[in-house]
Amino acid sequence: MADEPVGGVELESGNGREPALNKYFKATIKMKVSDLHLKAESPPRIRMKGDLRVLTGGPLTDRQIREGIFELLTPKQRALYDEKGAVDFAYDVGPQGDADRFRVNAFQQRGRMSVAARRVSRDIKNFEELYLPASMAKIAENNQGLVLLAGITGSGKSTTIAAMVDYINQRWPVHIVTVEDPIEYLFTDKKACINQREIGIDVLDFHDALKYLMREDPDVVLIGEMRDHETFSAALHAAETGHLVFGTIHASTAAQTISRLLDLFPEGSRRLVRQTLEFNLQAIICQKLIPSVKEEVPLVPTVEIMISNPAIRKLIREERDNEIIDVIRASYDDGMVDFTEHLRQLVQNGFIDHPTAYEAAPNPNELQMALKGIRAASAGILG
Repeated sequence: MADEPVGGVELESGNGREPALNKYFKATIKMKVSDLHLKAESPPRIRMKGDLRVLTGGPLTDRQIREGIFELLTPKQRALYDEKGAVDFAYDVGPQGDADRFRVNAFQQRGRMSVAARRVSRDIKNFEELYLPASMAKIAENNQGLVLLAGITGSGKSTTIAAMVDYINQRWPVHIVTVEDPIEYLFTDKKACINQREIGIDVLDFHDALKYLMREDPDVVLIGEMRDHETFSAALHAAETGHLVFGTIHASTAAQTISRLLDLFPEGSRRLVRQTLEFNLQAIICQKLIPSVKEEVPLVPTVEIMISNPAIRKLIREERDNEIIDVIRASYDDGMVDFTEHLRQLVQNGFIDHPTAYEAAPNPNELQMALKGIRAASAGILG
């Protein structure tokens, strides 16, 4: 039954050899699940195959959670929690160099502390292990320009972008600088030299990190999230000056990604931003995670991949973003793919069932035709 308690955790005092809440983090690691939730006067829960499951051991008090979390925070992070009612931080469980990492949000609710912790595996999987299209490697092989990963929170953007950075790390002697809030994957230098800067620990904020970025002689840059026009302007400047820049943004499709970026800027500046995108945008990858029918693969990504070519650049220049999908559909042989086609492939390859595919499809009728071997017609886009 989904609501039956699982595991078994005894809370110990933090006065011993390790922090009191480590037992719960370790249980999450041991059971290889994705998330840990702690709420006052409620039993701890983990997310197992998409559902929340109760851990055995009984409820925790607000004091136990608060003291356990404060034990993990720096004085600055604790002050931020007291001021804002929430704090984000990264927490490593295990010896340095071989630790499992959690991305933790501690937040106030009804006067008590709750905690949501996402487990981030130390092992960085490659494109094949993540069941991503082979064209991801082609995108990572660019020497310069802007590559954007789009999707909602929890859509796997960080995992995919880590695979792209590590693909470069394994192949070329370059300098990679990441600016993250918080650091989500710990990279080990291979052929590349990688420096990772965490907001609030290594640098005050994104603004300061990006101000000094070009003085750090990077070849490849990862900006954790495009949050405002200053962040995106810095990313565009880095791309314009010959660097390969990766960034993430909350958007659902390639066309919507461009709209979201333009919305960050005053209307009078958007024409110039379009021109910069025309010449420097290399690719947009939009991603969702959906349940798989394979027992060993709980979730699988479905993607829309847009790779800049002359037709895409023309549409960006002429403000015809809504026609980008037509170019994608006409360019499957060049490594592009839309959600409908990728869902069809996932069904065909036995990763997902038909109901899941229809639920995730932008247009279920188009997917139904695609599954029958009928491709949607693409409109002319070069006129």
